[in-house]
Amino acid sequence: MAELTGVLNGHRLAAPPRPLPSVLIATRHGESTANVEFRLAAETGALTVPITTRDADIPLSPHGRGQARELGRWLAQLPAADRPRAVWCSPYVRTTETARIALTEATGLGAAPDGLPVRYDERLRDRELGVLEMLTAAAIEKEHPAEAARRRKMGELYYRPPGGESFLDVALRVRSLLRDLCEEEDGRPVLVVAHDCTVLMLRYVLDRLTEPQLLELCAVHNCSTSLWRSHCGRLRAEHWNSVAHLT
Repeated sequence: MAELTGVLNGHRLAAPPRPLPSVLIATRHGESTANVEFRLAAETGALTVPITTRDADIPLSPHGRGQARELGRWLAQLPAADRPRAVWCSPYVRTTETARIALTEATGLGAAPDGLPVRYDERLRDRELGVLEMLTAAAIEKEHPAEAARRRKMGELYYRPPGGESFLDVALRVRSLLRDLCEEEDGRPVLVVAHDCTVLMLRYVLDRLTEPQLLELCAVHNCSTSLWRSHCGRLRAEHWNSVAHLT
């Protein structure tokens, strides 16, 4: 129901409809080389991973590039009215590669126009972990035991590592981004290509989750799709974190 903004000649005046994209699709980048290394480290208890680049420069793995192509094929199979007319993307290498590969695949299938506008926005960047950046779970427990204990006590929603961000810090920039995105993409389907925490905070903000509801969610899968559709003045979830399109 539209909000009431006043009374004129005894009649209530309804507010104009809020600007909203017709459809918002969010995806996490494909598997990155760091995803592979940290998964191996978790399995072996390793203290280090062989990564020397900064986080923003980590590329996709070969498997991640394949996932991005499958994402493009999924986009091509959407109803025409739901296919993205604009893309908002994190500026990190792994997200820009995912967007480029997926859009190239969709365009090759005749389901995306050449030159689809892509906006790179730093508010979609990954969560910054400060002193814990690029540290394995075992290394955090060994080198920063006080931080590991504080993290467990505070919980992931509120815990902010020194020099880094909490989930709520990421939520603040996601709220800022959504205000601009809704205004600029009013009535159009939009694709957002981001990271696990960023997509998770989209869900937190759009679906107005509580902390317990948020913490019940599983990790956001690489190249999964989450879709919200405009309905009654809000973006409402149609599906979440789906990987049915990935082989």
